[in-house]
Amino acid sequence: MRFDIITVLPALLESPFAHSILQRAQKKGIAEIVVHNLRDYATNKQKSVDDYQYGGGSGMVMSIEPFAACIEKLQAEREYDEIIFMSPDGVTLNQSTANELSIKKNIIILCGHYKGIDQRIRDIFVTREISVGDYVLSGGELPAAIVVDAVVRLIPGVLNDETSALSDSFQGELLDAPVYTRPADWRGNKVPDVLLSGHEAKVNEWRHEQALERTKIRRPDLLE
Repeated sequence: MRFDIITVLPALLESPFAHSILQRAQKKGIAEIVVHNLRDYATNKQKSVDDYQYGGGSGMVMSIEPFAACIEKLQAEREYDEIIFMSPDGVTLNQSTANELSIKKNIIILCGHYKGIDQRIRDIFVTREISVGDYVLSGGELPAAIVVDAVVRLIPGVLNDETSALSDSFQGELLDAPVYTRPADWRGNKVPDVLLSGHEAKVNEWRHEQALERTKIRRPDLLE
């Protein structure tokens, strides 16, 4: 699976993709993450990628030409399943969306800045707009990294335990059950006996009950 991320701040994405699961996925050849510097596609000597907005108002707007040039170059090289724009007014990212994107082959992600990007980019090129929450960040780089992380870990072969991602919170519309490890007794705080029983059916039943109860308390909206 390949991600092409278009950004004005490529250095901001170096660390998220150079460690842990995302690093391993790339080393295994399962995921390819390519970051493109939008300024490389600027049409002026100053390499600027923004301009004043028509109609007046505060904030600069990212220009259409650099984005279009980069997108069209990439589209000439391969076919893309999605062109995603990270935007606070997009559809909120959830596990279902991550699952859906994990079976795609090639994805472009656009990272906005300033007041936003020229609407014509969104109208002509973007196939999906995604938000990571009801708040505004300085740019789309961190949200883009969140999307990539949420999606890549679902690709078969990325996690050492293939069943791990399937039992994560939200996969079954429930939050995850409590988890424990050694020691079984720490300062009088003991691990539930059922987890030490070795009885798989009872353990699974307990985990489901705990997940359901936790969801009722913390995220009842998931059960509606």
